[in-house]
This record gives sequence, structure tokens and C-alpha cells, in this order.
Amino acid sequence: MLKLVALDMDGTLVDIESSFATVHRHFGEQNDENLARFFANEIGDLEFLESDIRIWRKHRPDLRLDELEEILAGAPLMPGADALIRGLRARGARTAIVSAGIDVLGHRVARDLGIDVVLANGFRVDADGRLTGEGIVRVPVLGKEAVLASLQRQLGVGPEETAAVGNSEIDVGLFRRSRVGVAFRPEDDTVRRAANAIVPGSNLAAVLDVLREFPKIGTAAAP
Repeated sequence: MLKLVALDMDGTLVDIESSFATVHRHFGEQNDENLARFFANEIGDLEFLESDIRIWRKHRPDLRLDELEEILAGAPLMPGADALIRGLRARGARTAIVSAGIDVLGHRVARDLGIDVVLANGFRVDADGRLTGEGIVRVPVLGKEAVLASLQRQLGVGPEETAAVGNSEIDVGLFRRSRVGVAFRPEDDTVRRAANAIVPGSNLAAVLDVLREFPKIGTAAAP
């Protein structure tokens, strides 16, 4: 029985490449240098996240959390997202965002769609809601598998009762902890190869057609 569906956010539930990149574009910036350093293992997740904050605060030293919410307010839901979540809820499945993106966007998406759990990255703020410069890493970019495993333990749900939906190689960890992994509008060959099913179009509701066959497809993941 399908009890939990873990969903990536940026590029999956939301039709943007990256929530961090969206904020960078708002300020006319990018963080490609530190992105390269991160993937070269020169810096870790927290240092990478805090490098993003430093760039934003160059332009807005008193940047507040509610301003970030406003910047990200225009990020559109993926077509079919509402139908997918309604369909999963009708089946009795719980849903969770597991994203290395920005948590304020994740919470807005969860409110709009009725998603049960949000796991994403955030920022420490002072008493007035201003970013202090410190980040909060809840979902390491390359650590989604462990995050999902922890959530499964909390909910009492096994990998064989879980499906995952994502669009890039960093979502493969979700697939490894799930009976069924669905590559939605996949960005790379790594996620295509790791998936049990591929949904190439831009209508997220098509994932329901795949999950109707659960648990006939996939093999039980290792605990």
C-alpha cells in the first residue's frame, strides 16, 4: 500500500529551476563560483548556503524573511500539482516536500496544495525577522536519502510503502529509499536511469497514472 510520497520542490512541484537562483536573479546576482567549489568538495552545505546569504545582504543588509517570501511569491506551481496532491490524498497517502531549496517557498507550496510535511533549508533571523547571516541545513544537497530515511522512521512507513518524485540527479537518493521512483521532466541521464518510470511532459498530474500501478512496479528498497 502506498503510504508516503516524497516530492522534490524546485523543478518538480514548482516551475522554477532553483529557489536560490530565483533570489539571486532578483538582486542581479549569481553564485556559480561557490557552486563549483561545493561540487569540488571545497566547501560544505552550510558554507555554501551562507555564501548565498552574504550575496543577498550586499544588496539588502537588513534583508527580512518576509521580503524573501515576497521575492518567491511569484514562483508558479507546476501544472497539475494540485491534481496530483488531491489524488494522493484521496488514496490516503501522506505527502512530503524533501528539498534542498528554500523553506519559505516550501511552506507556501505546502499551504497551497495541502502537503503534510516540509523539509527544506532555511535561515536564522533576529527578533525583527532580519536574516542574521546564518543558515539552517535540513536537507543536504547530496543527502536526501538519509533525510527521507529519518522521515520514514518518524512516520512508521517503510521504503516499500514509499514513492518519490524528482527531476534531477540529487533526487536519486529519494528513489533509493522508495519502492517507486518517478523522474518528472528529468534534467539528466542519472535520474532517468535511476527511475522506475519517466514522465517527460510538464503536467505533474500524469504522475498519478504511474502511481496507480503501485505496488506492481518497483522493487522493495533496502531498509
